[in-house]
Amino acid sequence: MQTRRGPQVIVTMRSQDLPAPDRFEWWREQMASDTAPTMISSPQAGDFRAVVTFAELGPVQLSVLSQPEMYAVRTPALIRRSDPERYAFSLITASTLWIAQRDHESLLEAGDLLLHETSRPFAARTPPGPGLGRVLMLHFPKAALPVRSRRLDSLLARRLRTGAGMTEIFARYLAGVASALERHEVGEPEAERLGEVALDLAAATLAAQVDAQDQLAPETRRQALLSRIESFIEHNLADPDLTPTVIAAHHHISVGYLHRIFQPRELTVAAWIRHRRLERCRADLTDPRLARRPIRAVGARWGFRDSADFSRAFRAAYGMPPSDYRRLPPAAVLTGAGAGVDPASSDR
Repeated sequence: MQTRRGPQVIVTMRSQDLPAPDRFEWWREQMASDTAPTMISSPQAGDFRAVVTFAELGPVQLSVLSQPEMYAVRTPALIRRSDPERYAFSLITASTLWIAQRDHESLLEAGDLLLHETSRPFAARTPPGPGLGRVLMLHFPKAALPVRSRRLDSLLARRLRTGAGMTEIFARYLAGVASALERHEVGEPEAERLGEVALDLAAATLAAQVDAQDQLAPETRRQALLSRIESFIEHNLADPDLTPTVIAAHHHISVGYLHRIFQPRELTVAAWIRHRRLERCRADLTDPRLARRPIRAVGARWGFRDSADFSRAFRAAYGMPPSDYRRLPPAAVLTGAGAGVDPASSDR
């Protein structure tokens, strides 16, 4: 079992690494120190099996919790004893979660978002059964949000559905960061920036829910717009007519402004589109279910009108034509063979 010492960015801990009688008490201590003190009980306390990944990401902390059936209560007495004055903006990714806070209560399912805070009593319960509930929980100071807390009171313990708009963008971003953390692909240099973007997206998502976008800082609005544009690009990669002009018109901005807000990517908009198309093609070429699909059809599926143009772009990006890449053994693909060339290097 790992313990946190020093400025580690990511730490994963498993209760199974402890003797069974010690696991539940250890878990309660971890939750008290890393979220806020709560009273926790579980019918599986005698052999409690749970996993948690903590990550310090600049202005926020992200916790990935996998836990069995349990019941948690934060009482007024516990709040008086210790209140970090934080919000937790969570994505449910497996099983369900019941929560009550203020005068609201909700039963959330996988894919739902949830906001709660440490300064008010709450109760939460994960369901019975053999599986583990899984929650991605983003913690940040209440003072870090530009939206006044009383505007957000109506969202506490409410079920926020994803599937479109800022809720979908925020959920996808949170899931992507959590996946990278669990694979230990995030180091200290990029952790700060990931946290800053997460906070901007959380603020934009919550502001949109209460019609308070005017309270967002210009940088937060810019980051939210950039995320919406990237999501639009991802959903339209198959369209060969996807261009900066089309993207700018859809978002009611000028092409010049589109290029300016894309500057943090260090790629032009056209280069980013080509990069994402090539990455989708590369994934298709290694998918055994698509082994019989012609190479030209793979390119056409992701917006390449001309098979020769697709082949040239793929060779420039990955050092070999797509037909050769498809024949690589799985081990070579996993170790990154042929992937040493920047897919967008020719379009910077």
